[in-house]
Amino acid sequence: MTRIALGVQYIGTGWNGYQKQPARNTVQDRLEMALEKFACVPLHTTCAGRTDAGVHAIEQVVHFDTDLDRPAQSWVRGVNAFLPDSIVVRWAAEVAPDEDGQDFHARFSARSRTYHYVLYNHPNPSALLASRAGWVFRPLDVERMQAAAGHLLGTHDFSAFRASGCQANTPVKDMHEVSVRRHGDIIVFTLRASAFLHHMVRNIVGSLIYVGTGRNEPDWMRHVLESRSRDVAAPTFMPDGLYFARIEYDPKWQLPQEVSAPMPWL
Repeated sequence: MTRIALGVQYIGTGWNGYQKQPARNTVQDRLEMALEKFACVPLHTTCAGRTDAGVHAIEQVVHFDTDLDRPAQSWVRGVNAFLPDSIVVRWAAEVAPDEDGQDFHARFSARSRTYHYVLYNHPNPSALLASRAGWVFRPLDVERMQAAAGHLLGTHDFSAFRASGCQANTPVKDMHEVSVRRHGDIIVFTLRASAFLHHMVRNIVGSLIYVGTGRNEPDWMRHVLESRSRDVAAPTFMPDGLYFARIEYDPKWQLPQEVSAPMPWL
């Protein structure tokens, strides 16, 4: 039995998130249909992190086990032949157990995860960025938002930014990086943490926007965090601009992960 890892990129518009659902209109459903058509046997995938409806992935990592002996590139080209344009396998790699006999796992082997939120900050919406970026028409102060973001760094209980239906075992996560950068009318929020709660990034972005518009002061973010109450934070922001960007793994797994950003502002 061989374990194969795939790097999968997708536009989440029109899909009901990554994870399988009874309605079957999910990225996992479509990816596994393509894998079965190529391999002629059902193959179950395990992903690094679930994404919601409308959320995109620059690089989702999945793994599956198979008895088939195929070159890595054949998994890329063969599976892509059965996928729609909005889902693409970017790379494939056979991942052998490490020297201790431990198997690679797309989710549990991850050291950290990175998300980008792309926001269009302009008085009028952009047709070209529809479904690919969030939009705020009020002017946003990046320096205020960055000051607020600093309160999130470190190990914290992120219950204030947790969706009610979140199934994570603990709300305590290690936040390694939160940055807010402006590129003209585009603002990019980058968050890197050990793991994320359901809706955590969108809830944080919504709260940072409250600070950026002047509705709240930067220190309000510390108050929200310490409250551990979802009612204190801002409403969940739209999914359109959220991108699952990267999963960090130990170099021992030798995965051919993405190194270049698909958009100039990332």
